Amino acid sequence: MSKVGIRPLGEKVLVKRLEAEETTAGGIVLPDSAKEKPKRGTILSVGDGRLLDTGDRQALQVKKGDQVLFSSYAGTEVKVDGDEMIIMDESDILAVLD
Repeated sequence: MSKVGIRPLGEKVLVKRLEAEETTAGGIVLPDSAKEKPKRGTILSVGDGRLLDTGDRQALQVKKGDQVLFSSYAGTEVKVDGDEMIIMDESDILAVLD
């Protein structure tokens, strides 16, 4: 069976959320119910950009492979072939991490 590809449209980006921390800074192991979903991820794919009134496209500020920080309730979670990803607007991204 072939792997399904996702290509975001317009000013949308596809992000793979980083794994949640297994332990606290003090060494306490966290159960799944206590883990907070990380607000960091890696951009897997980007759309063509925002459509301007002139009909031109404005390029996105982020690119594939960027590590980003996003808001808690950003985007829509999707599951493809067992992988959880988020499709969100570029405006939901708060920062690009160096």
